[in-house]
Amino acid sequence: MIRSMTGYGSARATCAGLDLKLEIKSVNNRYLDCSVRLPRNLLFAEETVKTAVQRSLSRGKADVFVTVEGGLDSDSTVTVNQALAEGYAAAIQTLAERLDLEPGLTAYELSRFPDVLCLEKREADREEVLRDLNALAERAMEDFDAMRRREGQKLRDDIASRLDTIEVLVSEVERRSPETVTEYRERLYKKLCEVLEKPGVDEQRILTEAAVFADRVAVDEETVRLRSHIAQLRGMLETGSPIGRKMDFLIQEFNREANTIGSKCSDGAITKTVIELKSEIEKIREQVQNIE
Repeated sequence: MIRSMTGYGSARATCAGLDLKLEIKSVNNRYLDCSVRLPRNLLFAEETVKTAVQRSLSRGKADVFVTVEGGLDSDSTVTVNQALAEGYAAAIQTLAERLDLEPGLTAYELSRFPDVLCLEKREADREEVLRDLNALAERAMEDFDAMRRREGQKLRDDIASRLDTIEVLVSEVERRSPETVTEYRERLYKKLCEVLEKPGVDEQRILTEAAVFADRVAVDEETVRLRSHIAQLRGMLETGSPIGRKMDFLIQEFNREANTIGSKCSDGAITKTVIELKSEIEKIREQVQNIE
């Protein structure tokens, strides 16, 4: 099944005593560009998270966010720097005595002096964090891929529908093309009669001119190739991602054949059909840009 490059996924778990949440979102990009944002105490795990993303995503711009929630606070303790607190208190007492002031010092006020209270956090075990974070990333990627598959199905259905329209338009070109040769032969015959001022002209000359015109405006090769491209693209829609780049190259071939048909045919009806054909091809090209 094809997958979209655009998606979002998340997962949450307790990893090595830490309550972690991992989120990933991605948008279209020609190549894989993965950015990971981690808390400072988990920066060592960046490569582990990137590797997990690369196993599921071949191209696109992915942003991964890992945040630490409530679990970290439960592993934190507040300690008192007793010696420093006593030093502050003694200094304030001395200052009060020398300047004949009231000390007026409370425990709360003393605690606000620099480094009197210290927050100590438990150092997480790196191996345990890496193992648990890798498992968390895998869960987030499963959620992420589920959304990308849903979006990919919508893209597939839209492209398949437009291929049906393109096939109808190609049939219209094939039907109309021989008619342009017949109309050209009739116009040529009428014109020559007017120029020569006589009803009868050399029929062989008319046939020769019509044959030259038919060869010049023939689009059989182009319509055959277009039908081949349609079949190839339909086959790609049934394969799994990554397939976006191949589709992009194939759409360029669609455009080349449509442009050639447009340049060969001066018939108004075919020109209108070619415009509709190119419009559908462009819409498919836009959708292909979203496919991994």
